[in-house]
Amino acid sequence: MRVPAVNAAVSLISTTLGTLPPKLYRRVDSHKEIADDHPAHGLIHRRANSWTSAGKLRAQLTLDALLHGNGYAVANRTSEGRVAEFFHVPPTAMSVEIDAYGEPTYKLSQTGGVRRLSYRDVLHIPALTSFDGIAGRAPITLAREAIALALVMEEHGSKLFKDGARPSTVISYPAEASKADGQDKTGNTARRKLIEAARAGMAGVDNSGKLAIIFDGATVTPFAFSSVDAQFLELRRFAIDEIARAFRVPPTMLFELGRGTWGNTEQMGAQFVSYTLLPWIEAWTDAYSRVLFDENDDDLSIEFVVDDLLRADTATRFEAYSKAIASRVLNPNEVRALENRPPYEGGEHFVNPNTTTAATVPAKEAA
Repeated sequence: MRVPAVNAAVSLISTTLGTLPPKLYRRVDSHKEIADDHPAHGLIHRRANSWTSAGKLRAQLTLDALLHGNGYAVANRTSEGRVAEFFHVPPTAMSVEIDAYGEPTYKLSQTGGVRRLSYRDVLHIPALTSFDGIAGRAPITLAREAIALALVMEEHGSKLFKDGARPSTVISYPAEASKADGQDKTGNTARRKLIEAARAGMAGVDNSGKLAIIFDGATVTPFAFSSVDAQFLELRRFAIDEIARAFRVPPTMLFELGRGTWGNTEQMGAQFVSYTLLPWIEAWTDAYSRVLFDENDDDLSIEFVVDDLLRADTATRFEAYSKAIASRVLNPNEVRALENRPPYEGGEHFVNPNTTTAATVPAKEAA
């Protein structure tokens, strides 16, 4: 997390998932409506427990998955078997065992010993890099060489520019073989005059372009950056790109705007939702459903609302809906069903709102 690109990627994914509002829907006939009367709705939408909001718990478990490979929360049930609250568990305190059929069993290390838990009592968010389908591998572990490269570049840059970087020029004065009274032949006074003359003639903006005269056999050696130093900026950008690949985040979302434009930055924002967030959303939906639902909840489903992240796509979608209604391919109630909204009276008619008033109904449908 000391690497700014890693910090930005981890914070971006975890905090975004924490701010996305999930909603519990119940299917009624041909549409879905919000099931805010179900006890699970408050656990996923408002508070995970008395002191932790649902969004904060999602952000914490996602952060644990990104840094440690897995995020865990234990479900506390009432005497009737209903989940009343979730408690966050550090990843180091939980381990997973898988039987021959692939069913996981969780072991929680506590002060009094080890507590075995069913998969229905643990809200488990594995990192997307899971090789057995159960336990995840943290991206920072799999991409440790790429992150180490970024750390080395940070240290190199710190050393390179420490104390005003490196001198631009070196004046070397030939040492005389013979010394008088333990001093060079030139003496300290002559040496100080040489330094003052060199600084006066070669340093500062006001002295740029002036003639510098070096005497008594001194030689001037300008310093030049090595090829590694000259490529420093390019190497740092490459390190950020590698970290972006490890976390599946578009580089522009990490503020690497070397190739960013107004057009592709907007598209990368949509890619962030489609290719970065949606797999995490699917993991959260599956985890919530596994713990909160039973065999009698087949009509329930959990969906995350991402409309605020896809404002441009939402406008495009509604424009397509408007054209579909105007061409009578869909009626308003069918469109409302696609948007998980209840129907309204009269919305089942196929009419063109651009040419038909609200009070007008086609003759065949009126009959």
